This record gives sequence, structure tokens and C-alpha cells, in this order.
Amino acid sequence: MTTHTQETSVQESERAWLEQAIRLAAGSVADGGGPFGALVAKDGEVVAIGNNQVTATLDPVAHAEVSAMRAACKALDTFSLEGCVLITSCEPCPMCLSAALWARVDRVVYAADRHDAAVAGFDDRKFYDLFEKKPASMWPMSVHRLDLPNRTAPFDAWLAKSDRIDY
Repeated sequence: MTTHTQETSVQESERAWLEQAIRLAAGSVADGGGPFGALVAKDGEVVAIGNNQVTATLDPVAHAEVSAMRAACKALDTFSLEGCVLITSCEPCPMCLSAALWARVDRVVYAADRHDAAVAGFDDRKFYDLFEKKPASMWPMSVHRLDLPNRTAPFDAWLAKSDRIDY
């Protein structure tokens, strides 16, 4: 049973971590990166931090949240971030939110939202709108499935593998 004191302590920790994520984002801007910062915490401790490195590394998926989750997985020696909280300076874009789901993060806490990001010129809101409101036929890129007879061969091999690590 969670007590009011425990909830207050969690909220205070998350506020402090959120302030840290915002400082990471501002520091990223000062260092020539994008205005996003994130951290992963577990059991009341910060496990890893990350900032946006898209332009620095020429990697379109090097968002702050992805960078922090990658570092956390290495630090914890696991691909699962169960029991962790992702704290980020801005609402995660759909890619980062999906990555957090894949990582099995327990909670996501953010400060600025997609509308704040749009004011600064970032596409987060457009992508949310795309996934929520537009059929695939109206997307800016085409997505097509080709039905090949061997399309399930990798999954068949996976299911036949007795020593696979399920995730």
C-alpha cells in the first residue's frame, strides 16, 4: 500500500529529475544539439541520462529518450527497463513513446508537450496527427506490403529456436 508520504517523495524526486532533464536539454542547445534531455531512474536513483544527438551523430533516431534508454540498458545490463521511469524534458514523439513501450518502462513523465515543440519548429504534433487522424494513403511516404510465400520464414525459425530469449 502506497502512503501519502511515499507519493509525495516520488513526486518530489520526479520534479527534481524533470528539472535535471530540462537542464540537460538546455545544455544540449548550448553544445549545438537539439533542445531535448531525458533520464532513466530506477529505485529512486538516476541510472542514465541522454540528450538529443540527431545532428551531432547524423542519426535521426538519436533522440534524448532513445539515448537515455540505450544508456540505461547498458548500465543495467538488460534490454528491459521494467521498474524504471523515463523522465524527459518534452512529451516523447511517437517513435520515443514506442521505444519506451518496447523497453517496458513503467512510467513516462515529461514537462513540455507536443504543442510547445511545434512552436519551436519540431514535427512531433504532425506525427501524432498523422498516426491518429490520417489513413496510410495520405501519409507523406508510401507504405506497401508485398505478399511473398516465404514471408514467415524468419518467424518460423524463431519459433523453432529452443534457446531464444523472448521479449
